[in-house]
Amino acid sequence: MAFDQFIGREEELSTLNALLKKKTASLVVMTGRRRIGKSRLIDQFSKNHKHYKFTGLAPTEGITSQYQRNEFARTLSEQSSLPEIQTDDWSKLFALLARETSKGRVIIILDEISWMAHDDPSFLPKLKNAWDEAFKKNPELILILCGSVSIWIEENIISSTAFFGRISWTIDLGALSLYEASQMLEAQGFRFSSYEKFKILSVTGCVPWYLEQIQGQYNAEQNIYRQCFTKGGVLVNDFNIIFHELFEKRDFVYKRIIESLSNGPIDYNEVAKLSDYPKSGTLSNYLTELEQAGFITRDYTWSLKTLKTSALCVYRLSDNYLRFYLKYIAHKKSQIDSRKIKEINLSRLPGLETILGLQFENLVINNRHELYPLLNIDPASIVYDNPFFQKKTSRQKGCQIDFLIQTKFNALYVCEIKFSKNPLGIEVIDEVKEKIARMSRPRDLSILPVLIHVNGVSSAVMDNEYFYEIIDFRQLLMTKQS
Repeated sequence: MAFDQFIGREEELSTLNALLKKKTASLVVMTGRRRIGKSRLIDQFSKNHKHYKFTGLAPTEGITSQYQRNEFARTLSEQSSLPEIQTDDWSKLFALLARETSKGRVIIILDEISWMAHDDPSFLPKLKNAWDEAFKKNPELILILCGSVSIWIEENIISSTAFFGRISWTIDLGALSLYEASQMLEAQGFRFSSYEKFKILSVTGCVPWYLEQIQGQYNAEQNIYRQCFTKGGVLVNDFNIIFHELFEKRDFVYKRIIESLSNGPIDYNEVAKLSDYPKSGTLSNYLTELEQAGFITRDYTWSLKTLKTSALCVYRLSDNYLRFYLKYIAHKKSQIDSRKIKEINLSRLPGLETILGLQFENLVINNRHELYPLLNIDPASIVYDNPFFQKKTSRQKGCQIDFLIQTKFNALYVCEIKFSKNPLGIEVIDEVKEKIARMSRPRDLSILPVLIHVNGVSSAVMDNEYFYEIIDFRQLLMTKQS
């Protein structure tokens, strides 16, 4: 498989390709975490069509609105027969572009649009007017607004009254599936075992750009050392780049919140306590913004009896790279920068087994759709599927299930997601039995315990036949989402 082969994103490409059949112009908004592959997807979509692509300049010190306009003018001149002009008015630039794209199939891409509009309140109103007065008059035109600052795009475009009724489609691009991530690793020449792939994914998650840095001639540990513990490795500094670009002067607050979640899911009160930030609407907004940015997930529990979503929820750090950085890279930055780390032994990193357990849970929960065919579950039959917990009260015991699927056929699939460096022993059965015994549930529900593992199970577990299904991580890597 050649490296330049485009991998995955079939659903998103299908959505974009469907817009080519419309009889009217389309305005598309695309968001997603930095490094998630937005630009690569747009390039793939537009490569066989006439297109114009403009990218905003990162808002570093000294970059003014005029610099952004000048860069836009330069790019427009490079991609057309127009001379490069100097203007202090976005309307003039949009008018020139509109004239160039007035007829025929054409795709316009404004990438990192929040940077392009930085410190210029006139940018979006003038873009809106250009759409209304010019761009949309070409029925074969597609305008794609794209950026990593999901919060800004949500507030200023998606939820803005100015763009109400104008947006044809929104795409919030997430990570690759496990199947796609495995395919990408193999495209890099990485042909090691599923456990070696797990080690890589426990650090990178399924973020495409991170996976592109993996080299097939090195095993997982060697790749992790090169990218995470060697000066110049892309994962050494990406954490700080991400937070600075997204949150600028407030980045330290968001970092504290992320740090509070690094040891596992916690509720709102615990976030406030561990981040040392007062409980307030501001803290709630920060959590929402981190959720919109794709770094954390708010997991709600529900009543197994009434099937109503509970007000109770926990916040989960669902981005594997952020957790690995905070736990193992951040504390070694000075050593990395001075080139004092000559090698790394993953097994000797403190608390690694616990952290890998959390990373494994993320990989499974974030790829829940790959579980369903392995469990013969029709997604249409699912009532709820999420990490599940119940609080201890005078009437019930406390309980936490890694992942629970409740179907309309009164079936509960109780999924135990278990990482161990050795094959799992018979004690895992007692652990799951205890969790199930604590669950407050109707008697007519069928309980189907499921074990999901990454490093094997003992023959005693297999021979016991307690689990409805035992799923190896390797199966998830081989299961393509339908």
